[in-house]
Amino acid sequence: MRRRSLLLAVPAGLLTLAGCGDDKADKAKSKDTDGSSNSADAAAKIVDGPLPEITKGDKFRQKPTVAKGSGDPSKNLAVKTLIEGKGPEVKKGDSLQADYLGQIWASAKVFDNSYDRGEPAVFPIGVGQVIPGWDKALVGKKVGSRVELAIPPALGYGKQGNPQAGIKGTDTLVFVVDIVGSFGAQSSAKGKEVAQDNIDLPKAGTNTDGKAPSIDVPKKDAPKKLVSNYVIEGDGAELKASDTVLVQYKGVLWEGGKEFDSTYKRKQLAQFPLAQVVKGWSQGLTGKKIGSRVLIVVPPDLGYGDKEQQGIPANSTLVFTVDIIAKM
Repeated sequence: MRRRSLLLAVPAGLLTLAGCGDDKADKAKSKDTDGSSNSADAAAKIVDGPLPEITKGDKFRQKPTVAKGSGDPSKNLAVKTLIEGKGPEVKKGDSLQADYLGQIWASAKVFDNSYDRGEPAVFPIGVGQVIPGWDKALVGKKVGSRVELAIPPALGYGKQGNPQAGIKGTDTLVFVVDIVGSFGAQSSAKGKEVAQDNIDLPKAGTNTDGKAPSIDVPKKDAPKKLVSNYVIEGDGAELKASDTVLVQYKGVLWEGGKEFDSTYKRKQLAQFPLAQVVKGWSQGLTGKKIGSRVLIVVPPDLGYGDKEQQGIPANSTLVFTVDIIAKM
């Protein structure tokens, strides 16, 4: 289960550094987000404008229509909060959930937007996995806010631009970003508790304070088939087998109850495509609702089988609590 977070790329690889250079360039840009580089990126200032006018769709989570930029854009990062949210502040390292529209300053050509896809995007913020202008502008903003950005080339895709999206190395980019949510190491399921009445199955804790829930495994024979039950039932959309998810989880062995993996201990949420995890996870989470905590008991044939893993003996039955935080 220990998979490094993927660089969550929106269609065409936009926003993420994966779409705008090689690994060395990506690492250099990630240094800029920490302020440890001497480049122009690190020294860039944040200013109030100028910014193009929004001519239509001025409410939170409405798809906006943005006018073409007037005159020469600032060489600095221009940021304006159009709607001030009342939620928590976005923290560096959070997984930001946002709707957005991006276009080119000089032509008003829209090169990407999440509104037409029908769901917000989710990606790490402030840690060099998106274009630097986003990292610099959005950390510290509040959930529920609408923010407009004008990003100079140095804080966008650099001198090389992004030819796939029609972005030249001299283009200033304009974004409208609706901050829908922000998830960090303390994020938990949110919903109604579901009775855990089966004495033959483990019982999971229902705390939602960001701490790891308890898992009490009964001293009985492990089930031979997959178990996937709600502990807390959220009210979000049901997951599809093709989805990529953001989760908080803990795993223990049925035999002895020893913990072998936990995002709580790493203090970092995990993200992965359901199609790329053990079958017990992909089958157990498909159809479950976002916002839920799910107890999954994975028999060996749907887990790691007769292959020993680090901390997991061969032919082990595995028990997990999985908090489904968001869909990527």
